[in-house]
Amino acid sequence: MNILLVCSAGMSTSILVRKMREQAEAQALDVTIEAIPESELSHHLDQTDVILIGPQVRYLETKIRQVAEPKGVRVAIINQMAYGLMKGDLVLEQAQALLTEA
Repeated sequence: MNILLVCSAGMSTSILVRKMREQAEAQALDVTIEAIPESELSHHLDQTDVILIGPQVRYLETKIRQVAEPKGVRVAIINQMAYGLMKGDLVLEQAQALLTEA
């Protein structure tokens, strides 16, 4: 599973990415997790399964959905509480849940 966290500059999510990677490793999951700025999204869509949008840039959701969903990429806004508390386990669960939705 390839997960992208999108924010305005790709920096504010770096701690969360680290925590998500730690959780994925602890669970022996085969995942790739990266944080990128929204401006680079189009360069990563072909290798992405899930896009999680930082709550601070939730206004980008419609724009991101328009380019990602036609390619079969699942999109959601990161749970605000999990983001604020940097709960990598919860955000990883959110990404996994998106892939299992019908």
